[in-house]
Amino acid sequence: MMRQYELVERVQKYKPEANEALLNKAYVYAMQKHGQQKRASGDPYISHPLEVAAILTDMHLDESTIAVALLHDTIEDTTATRAEIDELFGEDIGRLVEGLTKLKRLDLVSKKAKQAENLRKLLLAISDDVRVLLVKLADRLHNMRTLEHMSQEKRARISEETMDIYAPLAGRMGMQDMREELEELSFRYMNPEAYETVTKRLAELSARNEGLITKIEDELRDLLIANGLLNASAKGRQKKPYSVFRKMQSKSLSFEQLSDVYGFRILVDDIPACYRALGIVHTRWRVVPGRFKDYISTPKQNDYRSIHTTIVGPSRQRIELQIRTKRMHEIAEFGIAAHSLYKDGEGGEQGELLSKESNAYNWLRHTIEALAEGDNPEEFLEHTKLELFQDQVFCFTPKGKLIALPRGATPIDFAYAVHTNIGDTTVGAKINGRIMPLVTRLSNGDEVEIIRSGVQVPPAAWEEIVVTGKARAAIRRATRMAIRKQYAGLGYRILERTFERAGKAFTREILKPALYRLGQKDVEDAIASVGRGEMSSLDVLKAVFPEYKDERTTIKPAADQGWFNMQSASGMMFRLPGNERTLSEATEAAIPSGGPEPLPIRGLAGNVEVRFAPAGAVPGDRIVGIMEEGKGMTIYPIQASALQKFDDQPESWVDVRWDLDEANKSRFPAKITITALNEPGTLATIAQTIARLEINIRLMTMGNVQADFSEFALEVEVWDLRQLNQLLAQLKDLDCVSTVKRVYD
Repeated sequence: MMRQYELVERVQKYKPEANEALLNKAYVYAMQKHGQQKRASGDPYISHPLEVAAILTDMHLDESTIAVALLHDTIEDTTATRAEIDELFGEDIGRLVEGLTKLKRLDLVSKKAKQAENLRKLLLAISDDVRVLLVKLADRLHNMRTLEHMSQEKRARISEETMDIYAPLAGRMGMQDMREELEELSFRYMNPEAYETVTKRLAELSARNEGLITKIEDELRDLLIANGLLNASAKGRQKKPYSVFRKMQSKSLSFEQLSDVYGFRILVDDIPACYRALGIVHTRWRVVPGRFKDYISTPKQNDYRSIHTTIVGPSRQRIELQIRTKRMHEIAEFGIAAHSLYKDGEGGEQGELLSKESNAYNWLRHTIEALAEGDNPEEFLEHTKLELFQDQVFCFTPKGKLIALPRGATPIDFAYAVHTNIGDTTVGAKINGRIMPLVTRLSNGDEVEIIRSGVQVPPAAWEEIVVTGKARAAIRRATRMAIRKQYAGLGYRILERTFERAGKAFTREILKPALYRLGQKDVEDAIASVGRGEMSSLDVLKAVFPEYKDERTTIKPAADQGWFNMQSASGMMFRLPGNERTLSEATEAAIPSGGPEPLPIRGLAGNVEVRFAPAGAVPGDRIVGIMEEGKGMTIYPIQASALQKFDDQPESWVDVRWDLDEANKSRFPAKITITALNEPGTLATIAQTIARLEINIRLMTMGNVQADFSEFALEVEVWDLRQLNQLLAQLKDLDCVSTVKRVYD
């Protein structure tokens, strides 16, 4: 385990003026707080923050970041508090430690919605101060290095999380060495058989070619020096097992077909020397066509700059070459951690300065901006993961502006990358001066001119064509807005008629004060909800004019749970909970004098007994009837899974439907389940929400009760599907409710 003085010496090697007192204080504080805690390996727990700090010293980070690394687990795993750390080390360090504590609780391998929300929190935290990301990645790297001490299930889960999120994120931040090691360690635990096989083949290849890398290094260096590049150096290495495996998978190659297992890096003093070295190498050895890329003139979005070429080099060996300056190499290895502006800045100023120098940090900020675009968490997760993994192509606008896009991007992606409004109004594109289909895949160096129309609305089918998250989000948003506009027009007409029948005048302005009662964000959302059938126009009327009274009634069931028959005007029998009685007795008992008759169901034949499935059905549901011998007919919502057992009995299915009558004001049963916080007042809040909608609760049962959450099963009585959907929507919006759903069986 590293000693206190060793850590200080490591920092002072690259920063002699470092605050030694701060490092010593953080070391002692972490040592005291973690005390006798042990890791799964049996090592003292303090060894972990020390190793995390050591990883960050390899990146030459400042003493404040090193102190955060030493303290990063204290709030989570010890008695330390944010206030205590603020007092001892300052608010800046306290804020970073607290941010890392929150990130530690994230589970990025979980059900999709939760994973998406946690990824949002991760990106928001690191966008506020990139040092959070640097410490988090170092923390993950050390955990991966010691993963063999965990259970097999945890190894698989943590490795998947690392491969999906942290390794690509390290790559996006330009930290290539860390990305490669994270991928390597994840590959080892996610696919141990493939890892062992590839590692063994590489070891055999290395043994056969012993001395080859050194020989090629010497020949490259001697050639460059002989041509005047006196400070040039050449370094070669064998590719990593995961890099080899990924190429075999993506190209469908066997190990024997791989011809570029070795890569070499040439380092020179400045940019002109890079191009001189390229000319020298290409003059001496034959170039492999199509394998040249210039990332100096067009850097990657993670700030990576280098010239790539492949040659048939010394010993007729096919080798990949990277030519770059020493500064480019430092940024390629350590990414944003290599930016001197980051190391020297303080507080908020460093973030601003870093963003001006670092394209990687700019990408992160643009990704965070997408959080405000209104996408749901699952869409955000999809888009972010997509952009983390994609390689790039570089295209140009007619004015010469460079646009970086994922490989496989189309002119539609290009248009949205320039501006959302340009994408929304795109009708065609010219690629290198020729009109081409919008599905054309763009290539490096293409000049793209977008043809626009002011009346264009992006088709929903475009979503299947584009590859960028920004384009998909914009297309979905535009599609939703177009659909909402249609529903809003329908809803407006419905509301006008409803208000007119009540003797009231309807305008958009009178809805504004009632929005909170309706659970809607704005007037257009409320009107569109009526058009979609999610909210009753009568509910809107009563929200605007609370004094308005509606004469709806409820059919009250008898105390026992038998059935009684009701006959509709068409002569069909209709059964509802209650005692067995005649039509006249049931009508007199269940409906006030002068009230409406029960809601009939069309499609029945003869005098048949009818009943609802246990979970009920409400007007607005698509329903079917199932005839069973000796049981009569049971009415099911089409979503009921119980219908599956009748799939092989087509003769039992009867097409029935509601015969909704404006004069009928009966309520119908439905079942819902709610998972809510287990705290005082939760049940009252739920009951008040239901009561405000004038919905009856027939029965409530408590299900699984845990320390934090409780489950409720409710049988409610509603007028129709619109009122039930409104109830579900308003319950979902309650802070105390985690999930709510309708039960169909």
